[in-house]
This record gives sequence, C-alpha cells and structure tokens, in this order.
Amino acid sequence: MTLPQCEFAKGHGTENDFVIVQDFDAARPWTPQEVAAVCDRRAGIGGDGLLRVVRAGALVEAGELAELAEGIDPGDWFMDYRNADGSVAEMCGNGTRVFAHWVYSRGLVDAPEFVVGTRAGAKRVVVSEADERQAQVTVEMGPAEVLGVSSATMGQRTFAGLGVDVGNPHLAAVIPGLDAQALQEWQLCAPEWDKQFFPQGVNVEVVTPLVDGQVHMRVYERGVGETRSCGTGTVAAATAALADAAASHPELAASPMGTVTVHVPGGTVEVDVYEGGTRLSGPSRIIATGVLL
Repeated sequence: MTLPQCEFAKGHGTENDFVIVQDFDAARPWTPQEVAAVCDRRAGIGGDGLLRVVRAGALVEAGELAELAEGIDPGDWFMDYRNADGSVAEMCGNGTRVFAHWVYSRGLVDAPEFVVGTRAGAKRVVVSEADERQAQVTVEMGPAEVLGVSSATMGQRTFAGLGVDVGNPHLAAVIPGLDAQALQEWQLCAPEWDKQFFPQGVNVEVVTPLVDGQVHMRVYERGVGETRSCGTGTVAAATAALADAAASHPELAASPMGTVTVHVPGGTVEVDVYEGGTRLSGPSRIIATGVLL
C-alpha cells in the first residue's frame, strides 16, 4: 500500500505510542487501511494509534463531523484519533497529552492552557515543564460514568468488573488479592465480553486493589491489543478501585472520590476523581520526526 507523502512525528505517553500527522484544513482524511499500515510495527512507523492534528471547524466543513460538541470552537485543535487497526476511537487520554504537547511545543497555541476537541467532547488541558521533547500534561477528562457490573473472560479466567464510560467503554476489574507481581504473570489475551452490555466493544483493565492510594494495571485495548498504558483506562481503573475500596472497607468511611496513583507497564500517572469529573496527569515524550515517502 502507498501511504500519503507527509511529515510525521512519533510520541508516547507512558509508552502508549502514536504517530502524529498534521492536516490543519482537513484536506486529506486517512482511510482505515492507511492508518493500519502506518501503525504496523514491521512495515510502517509503528504505533498504538494515529493522531491527526486538524482544526475542528475544518472537519465540519469537510463533512467528517456533523457538528461540534459544546465547548469546542471552530478554531480549536481537534484530535482526530484512530486505533492501530484504523477504527475510530472516541477518546484517548494518553493521546490527548501527546497531542497537547505537540501543538503547544510547536507554537500552534499561545498559552499552556487550552481546549482540545475530541469525539468525546471538549477536553481542557494544561501543559507544564514543556520543551520540544518532553512535557507534563494534565487533562480534564470529564465525568467517569459508572455503567454497572459486567464480566469478561480471558483464556481460562472469567472475572467481574465495573463498566465505566470515560468517553469510550471500559470494563475495569479489580481482582481481590492480586498484587503487582501476580499481575505481571497474567496472560492477557483477547477478551470475550457481554455484547449487549458493550455493543461497541470494550477496553478491559485488570487492576490490583487500592493500597496506600496506589494501584497497578494492565489493559487490553479495543482495536489494538495489550498496550503499555491507556489513559482513559487509568481513569476507569482509578474509579473502580475507589469504588471497590469504599465497598470493601465501609468502616474506614472510604469515599469513591480521591487521588489514585496508577502504575502501568509504561510508567506512572495520577488520576483525580472528584465530584462531577476526573483529571489525568502524566508525561508526554516526542521521540522522532520524519517524512513518509
């Protein structure tokens, strides 16, 4: 397959990695086959997804979006995010941090606090400690909607988890007695899930119980497979861990709100769960730029 000739960058947030392409005027949409080819780790650049940098209003003018969600202005930068298999995803927390780092460090915005448009709505971001290569970014992720309890099967294991909508669907399973070492030994594979509960597919997180404000997590992402990190997944994991702690230890007056440090194979992020919203803070790295030939 012949890919579009264009400049690209490669970045990651806690090793959840992305190919970044600029198309400010929405002149050149990417097909699912092209996205899958460029994200291929053997024949392409390689990545868990593709971030297309485009003006929000241009997507509407091009007919790619019917309208802009509340809080997104036509002049805002829109993160047109695709999974590695080419499918459209509503939201990506790590991708939003990398996207925000890119547009800020390349002078596409004038201030470190701004709105990023996504298919899950307007996401306010704050970029700090930034240069061309690295940054710390905080993303207001919006509310984490608890959908109820469901289950999934991975190989020989069937387990229950909390359904959480973070703009995209998650099943966050806090496994009683699981510790970080045992989590490393889990064989994560493509899950089977309740298609009626999650008709659009689901991201599945396996999570250790909350201890001293910290959890460990691994994730199998819809349309990608196991990744080193998932930003929306860490929010779902924190939400589930706080709910599990509150249910397991009512004598401690535990609250389903608070701050959780989430350790993933690719690093560490911090998630704040508060009344009416959630917040994700963590690193971004831009590691390369180049040209697709």
